[in-house]
Amino acid sequence: MADATDPGITVTEIAAMDEPVDVARHSTAAFVGRALRGPLNNPILIESFSAFTHRFGAVWRRSSLGPAMRQFFEHGGKRAWVVRVANNARGAMICLPADHGVLVLTALEPGSTENIRAAIDYDGTTDEEHFNLTIQRIAPNTGLVVDQEIYRRLSCDPESGRFIADALLDSSLIRVQLPTPPGRPVATSGPGHDASDEYIGHAQRGSDGDELSDYDLIGSAERETGIFALNGVERIDLLYLPPCGRHHDLGPAAVLAAELYCRRRGAMLVLDPPAEWTSVDAAIDGVRESGYASPNLMSYFPRMVQRDDPTMTPRAVGGAIAGLLCKLDYHRGPWQDLDQPGFALQRRLTPAVAVSASEGAALVREGLNAIAGDDAGRAAFCGSVTLARLSQMDRLLTSLTVRRTCLKITSAIDAATRWAVFEQGSPKVAERVRAQVHAYLAGLANRGAFADGHFDVQCDCHAQEDPQVPNRGVTILLSFQPVGADEYLWLTLHQTVQGCRVSSTAFAPVTEECA
Repeated sequence: MADATDPGITVTEIAAMDEPVDVARHSTAAFVGRALRGPLNNPILIESFSAFTHRFGAVWRRSSLGPAMRQFFEHGGKRAWVVRVANNARGAMICLPADHGVLVLTALEPGSTENIRAAIDYDGTTDEEHFNLTIQRIAPNTGLVVDQEIYRRLSCDPESGRFIADALLDSSLIRVQLPTPPGRPVATSGPGHDASDEYIGHAQRGSDGDELSDYDLIGSAERETGIFALNGVERIDLLYLPPCGRHHDLGPAAVLAAELYCRRRGAMLVLDPPAEWTSVDAAIDGVRESGYASPNLMSYFPRMVQRDDPTMTPRAVGGAIAGLLCKLDYHRGPWQDLDQPGFALQRRLTPAVAVSASEGAALVREGLNAIAGDDAGRAAFCGSVTLARLSQMDRLLTSLTVRRTCLKITSAIDAATRWAVFEQGSPKVAERVRAQVHAYLAGLANRGAFADGHFDVQCDCHAQEDPQVPNRGVTILLSFQPVGADEYLWLTLHQTVQGCRVSSTAFAPVTEECA
């Protein structure tokens, strides 16, 4: 039983029928990187920097994830999913002496700062088989108990209904290393034992593993590791992969895999400029040589330094930009530019390379957003472009505001109208969907999302007697003119039980999927 596998059943929550769509919801970012502790390949929703350090450990000089999370919250971000990945990290090991052997326990979360301990007692047992186990996690900086799990009447017998390896499959702290000893572990607490020495600590400490590679960030779609661990997250708007290490930029394999993932999920990938881009000319040459061309990619130049220490190594600020974009979405909407009061980078940060107005225009033409100092002495994000770089069929793909507005609208409508595919297709259902979407777009129009305030919604439900017919679903036709666009966009959303397909001749030459 201990090696039972997940049956592969996924439960997805959908919005209630006719539920209004929030026009001012918080955008959600996702970060994937290395941390001192925390669960591996398991997305955790973080809503403050203190919550991040509590769950994943302090800022660590061997990882850029912590600084990126600090930047995100300092610049207005509110919600972020964090996925911890590692390269050959190992969990701490506890060895409990037992009758005719040793019971070995391994920390579920690997890392050098994961401090766990165990105690064994026989309270309430009347035989020679069963025992009680207490597991505690200790804070490395204070020595206080921060988590505790207690298991009663366990057994080392694999045929027992209380087999320890099965019981600890529900543990968030520890796992059992097989095979187990034939007899139960020796008591560490209870009558005749010193209370000050009742817990047994590590026989072998955990390790943090090696520096990440691109493939640790990418992970496996089949095992849902790396970026694919985010499959269980209902919605992400922005994805950011901090540099793998202090001296390693994100490689092309990770960039391309993350871009494909964002395309499928209807999200934007925030991409840092390589450290080797130390001038505007180097940045222009570099982006041309990279070959990156996607409306789901956005990047910038230059990196930043501390204002009081211009000699420091320039640092990536993708986390700060993700925070500013999330702040912008909630307060103004994604159809607005970041180049406005209240959305500059913090004053202590200054561009590592001075960028003139003409140089900024040259960067924007290549698909790079320029970061330059403004009249108030703060660094502002200028350009509002994607890395589509005019290589796609429609020039509107290059506008970051237009692209993000479309992604916001399609992802919101997708989530809100999934209920309709489980209804019997009829004109009545189509009208209810149309009314739901119309109310949402009207709310966006009231917030100033559309250039002229006008939009149109049409809906058609495909009534099928056989619910297994693959074309059964709902088709929603939209037309609107986002702020910043000089013409209307036409989008088609085809909602089926398999998912939502979005197509448009205005901002995408081919059909693509959204989550």
